[in-house]
Amino acid sequence: MATALITGGTSGIGAEFALQLAQAGTDLVIVARNEERLASTATRLHAEYGISVETISADLSRRSDVLRVVDRLTDPEHPLDLFVNNAGFGVHAALTSEAAVAVHEHAFDVMCRAVLILGGAAGRTMRSRGSGSIINVSSIASLVTMGSYSAIKAWVASYSQGLSVELRNTGVTVTALMPGWVVTEFHERAGIRTSSIPDFLWMDAATLVRGALRDAARGKVISIPTVRYRAIGWFARHLPRGTIRWISGKISSSRSDEGSESHGVKDSTTT
Repeated sequence: MATALITGGTSGIGAEFALQLAQAGTDLVIVARNEERLASTATRLHAEYGISVETISADLSRRSDVLRVVDRLTDPEHPLDLFVNNAGFGVHAALTSEAAVAVHEHAFDVMCRAVLILGGAAGRTMRSRGSGSIINVSSIASLVTMGSYSAIKAWVASYSQGLSVELRNTGVTVTALMPGWVVTEFHERAGIRTSSIPDFLWMDAATLVRGALRDAARGKVISIPTVRYRAIGWFARHLPRGTIRWISGKISSSRSDEGSESHGVKDSTTT
């Protein structure tokens, strides 16, 4: 029976990965911060699908906690077939705000440093066995210029492609998943207003995850869900960068709360 480890596996996209993998009979290792949600998620998935569910309570902004997850990823007695590097959160804070520096640092720790360390650990361990799959959750926002979130997710996309190159012909695949606006609690927890986002741009997490797992099984390095988002991605890569910056400014302005500047960030996928 296959086993998958998912960071941020108790809510949002991570919870949908856990659900679909459980439905397929995959044993799980779920990493998140909130022990109560971990326990309830594990109990429910085991009861409904009869799979084994391990839990690891970890805050991926802490190096010591990241290294505990590394220990599980590299455990030779309990190999993993799939690693979903999903933990993350929305960032809606000005790059020039002194008060928001800690927000950006926290985001970098969770969505860059932890992704680097965990992805490397999974890659070298899977390479030694000659098989395995890694999915790193990036974002379609990586193709635009909306603050540190876009920059971080662009790093994840580039890192994933570099890791894929390093692991080519080893039996290990790496996929960068690039979602758009997905119906979860992600935006609400980050304090991002979504009323201005057209309905046709929203997609459900189930569709996203089905596509991601399908693309990973096929060895695709970049997974962009749905035809409409692949079209948006094409334009984002080919329009003049000045146009992309103008569009990014319009989107950022429409999502901001009128008359306020948000420095807050709430973790929607690691709780």
